[in-house]
Amino acid sequence: MSRPMVTLLLFVSCLLASAPALARTLEARIARVTTAVATLQDVHVRLDWPARAPQGELTLSAGRVDAPDLGYRYRDLHWRCPLQRDGNGGWRCDGVLSAGAPRGARGMPLRLAVDLGEASTDATLSRGRATLALHRLAAAPDDTAIDLTRVPLAWAQALLSRAWPDGQLKAGTLDGKLRVHAPSNAPLQVAGALAVAGATFDTPDASIAGQDLDGRFAIDWRKTPQLATVSLDGNLLGGELLVGNAYVALPETAVGVRIAGRQSGDAGWQLPTIAWRDGDALRVDGSAAFTSDASLRALDLQLRSGDIAPLRDRYLSGWLGLAGLADLDMQGAFDARLQVADGRLQSASVGLHDIDLVDAKGRFRFDGLDGTPRFSADAPVSGELRWRGGQVYGLDFAAATLPIDSSHGELRLRDSVTVPALGGSLRFDDVVLRPPAAGEGMRMQFGLVLDKLDIGKLAQSLGWPAFRGELSGRIPTARYADERLDFDGGLTVQLFGGQVRVSALSLERPFGVAPSLTADLALDDIDLMALTGVFDFGSISGKLDGRIDGLRLVDWGATAFDAELHTDRAAARRAGVRQRISQRAVQNISSVGDSSFVGSLQGRLIGLFDDFGYRRIGISCRLANEVCEMGGLHSAGTGFTIVEGASLPRLTVVGFNRQVDWPTLLERLAAASKGDVKPVVQ
Repeated sequence: MSRPMVTLLLFVSCLLASAPALARTLEARIARVTTAVATLQDVHVRLDWPARAPQGELTLSAGRVDAPDLGYRYRDLHWRCPLQRDGNGGWRCDGVLSAGAPRGARGMPLRLAVDLGEASTDATLSRGRATLALHRLAAAPDDTAIDLTRVPLAWAQALLSRAWPDGQLKAGTLDGKLRVHAPSNAPLQVAGALAVAGATFDTPDASIAGQDLDGRFAIDWRKTPQLATVSLDGNLLGGELLVGNAYVALPETAVGVRIAGRQSGDAGWQLPTIAWRDGDALRVDGSAAFTSDASLRALDLQLRSGDIAPLRDRYLSGWLGLAGLADLDMQGAFDARLQVADGRLQSASVGLHDIDLVDAKGRFRFDGLDGTPRFSADAPVSGELRWRGGQVYGLDFAAATLPIDSSHGELRLRDSVTVPALGGSLRFDDVVLRPPAAGEGMRMQFGLVLDKLDIGKLAQSLGWPAFRGELSGRIPTARYADERLDFDGGLTVQLFGGQVRVSALSLERPFGVAPSLTADLALDDIDLMALTGVFDFGSISGKLDGRIDGLRLVDWGATAFDAELHTDRAAARRAGVRQRISQRAVQNISSVGDSSFVGSLQGRLIGLFDDFGYRRIGISCRLANEVCEMGGLHSAGTGFTIVEGASLPRLTVVGFNRQVDWPTLLERLAAASKGDVKPVVQ
């Protein structure tokens, strides 16, 4: 905008030089003024200079000002100032400049001061402490020097919009020196050094944003009608960035940045040079290309980290937070290469160097991750992944090596892999993994064989009572998609001399927030003496059968199930199987289930016997909305029978409360295991 203003002032100067010193008003109307930087239309110049007065008043207005290469367009430009001689054959004018926005709203007034000398032209645009000063020599009319002091970053919004239409500058200031080279027969060039403080920006959909960014850069921007190029080289000094799910919290130490870009016509930007230098934490080199709508078309990056510990907080917290791993502790080093073609991942390879991953919530741990896993969207490639050991939900596993092949966008295990764990082993078969692509999340499929896992070790790891037994089974196919893991087939747990069969097993958000497990369980011939001994519930001899359908655990706490447990009716006919229940077990059952002893002589004789014979025991609970709907063997008037006695004294336990608060029931069970209950006798 300054060069057209100077052209007009030169015109005014010629008029003044030829005019006698008489009172006069001079006016000029110019349809169009064109320069290499901008075009002014509908220009009106008016000079009022009283006779013998030391100064006059200059009024300049333009209906329209367009600087298309810089992105600036103004309507109704207006400048009024006192015009006076500088004593050296030049002129000086300082006044308020205002311009209407493209939609007609009045812009905030600025102050423009112009010194038009015989050999140079100087102009200063200011508002408060913000100053933009221009200097040009008559001997070099194509060059303009610009000094910026605390200039609001928002003043560069129009220029930014030329390269990034969706970018919206919100805050920040610029300091520095630029040179604008605007010859009529060569590209427009803006080059120099800039210091940015507190830069804040975003896009309308908030998918890209930055806040409080500081930095110092050398910049070189060139523009012709056919080609635009830009280079940026400098350091970022703190601040935050958000690009999609990637959140970057920059350190206070300098991060080196170098970018070179070019745009031809209406095509998207190409970045043949991308460099990022964050000490030993992250080094990136590569290139990128974007479509006209700013979508990623191609990417080739090489990454290296000699110390991955800072990466969580600086670069990975956005992705890790979505996966519920915000507190993941990382140690080690890696190098990687990533290639994207036509908007899709083409290839990726990672070299892992003694990496340790530890989840702060204790859900998993990997020790000594190593190897070179590779991914290919086309031709086959091979790699492997190794670890020294680790743990999943408190369950230790030993060292293993995964031989990995990749082609057609999938990762596969070349062979079955057996991982020793809990005194037995886990074998993974036919593992196929498809990374996120085309708007879909990660998908995985595998078979699993569990062989003689020690339930005692499992219970100890999870803080359960001292169960004893083995876990074995085969899951032909397990599928992971949309943060949900579904298992075909089932598992068989050898527990307390009997079996627990697990089917319809699925797990949602296994490592995310509030993991959820669903399953159906079938119990067969569980030894009640061993079971009640573990829970210190009092002794019950016999065999237990039953089912737990629709079991749902959220964050490993039960929220729903439909359970029915009963003693084996055939147990009494089996050689060597006694069906006896101790006085303490009777008391605990009555306390937990709001039950009472009923029948002949119970109120007087219960304290005289250590145990009692029983014919059957049965109890059911359907849990929903933290309320357990209770039942037993059969109805007993308004109640339900839990224990049906046999012989004398004939003992029967009847429950009367069919609606039991689930948290209260859990408290009673905990109290029963500690012996803190008393019998309820009717």
